[in-house]
Amino acid sequence: MQRMLTVILACLGMVGALAIDTYLPSIPAIGREFAVGPLAVQQTLSVFLFTFAFMMLFYGTLSDSFGRRPVILVALAVYTLASLGAVFAPSFGVLLACRALQGLAAGAGSVIGQAIVQDRFSHDQAHAQRIMSHIMMVFGLAPAIAPVLGGYLHVHFGWRSTFVFLAVFGALMMLLVYRGLPESLPKAQRHAFHGIAIAKNYLKVLRHPQFLLLSLAVGLAFSGLSLYIGSAANFVMDILHLPETAFAWLFIPMIGGMVVGSAWGGKAAARIAPARMMWLGFGIMAAGSVISIGYNLMFVAAIPWAVLPLAVYTFGLAVAMPAIQVGALSLFPDNRGLASSMMAFIQMMAFALVSGMLAPLLFDSALKLACGVGGSLVLSFLCWRLSLLVARPALRVA
Repeated sequence: MQRMLTVILACLGMVGALAIDTYLPSIPAIGREFAVGPLAVQQTLSVFLFTFAFMMLFYGTLSDSFGRRPVILVALAVYTLASLGAVFAPSFGVLLACRALQGLAAGAGSVIGQAIVQDRFSHDQAHAQRIMSHIMMVFGLAPAIAPVLGGYLHVHFGWRSTFVFLAVFGALMMLLVYRGLPESLPKAQRHAFHGIAIAKNYLKVLRHPQFLLLSLAVGLAFSGLSLYIGSAANFVMDILHLPETAFAWLFIPMIGGMVVGSAWGGKAAARIAPARMMWLGFGIMAAGSVISIGYNLMFVAAIPWAVLPLAVYTFGLAVAMPAIQVGALSLFPDNRGLASSMMAFIQMMAFALVSGMLAPLLFDSALKLACGVGGSLVLSFLCWRLSLLVARPALRVA
């Protein structure tokens, strides 16, 4: 049962990742079909990410009031319909609107999934951390597979076929959730949906400096990934001079490191203290970042050397982040859904800002991208350390 829960929650997390990554090889073709420039096409990603982040603010609260399952099922239905709308989009404006609608619906599973883990394993934080690592490990398959699959769909069937795939995946997830995901929040534990009470709960979370700093630490660390994801088409086709079907050269090392790190971290969580896991993860991320900057300073970017440091970085990311996420969510045991929403919102806003605003400034140079990752990591580390300074003395860890 626990294994099935892990698979379902990981697949729900894939909904957003697939919508981001599957169509990346088609970005130049979309621009050509609708006669718009690369910066305009980039907005199909940015609009998705901004609406994705915005709605994440509310999914946790909605699930705290109406239950986990109903909110996920409604969101999946909207996602599937938006994907079908993109398949038949007659203009760039319609496509952009469908991407915005996709973004509004895509985040329910990832946000509510974290709350479900806390619902079921709040009595055992080490177990919760292990489950989160396993979810990240399975979820990591999506960004590795999606751009490769998207490249082949694009080459053989055109860019609209990627949205057919997303619609089919959304429909299958609706069926899987309906048949295999039990409700984890009993009606007796739900909060009444009152605007004033909800606003007070949001303010309570926003006024908690430790939670905000931990959430920023997660978001900034993941910004290293978002920088490369937002720049994927330019990095693969312009910098590495590879075809649309070669996105695996970027995504398999990047996500492979995350999968391996999640697998190791899940096993190590029972015997290594969370603080030590965080130190270890940040140290590995720093090593990957330094190697990447050093390589790009001395050599012209080429495979496999330009992408192997990303595997090191994401290994460290997968080691450190589950412990930080579990620690942040444990600060609000009575509002897990809302806290999960706020953390996801902060993480995705960082993703959206980096991919929409920073990536276009850096995606013409492998060295600039590597330095961007290093800068995000430094800021993430500082937020984590500051979170310990503002914590209550009894909760401080080294």
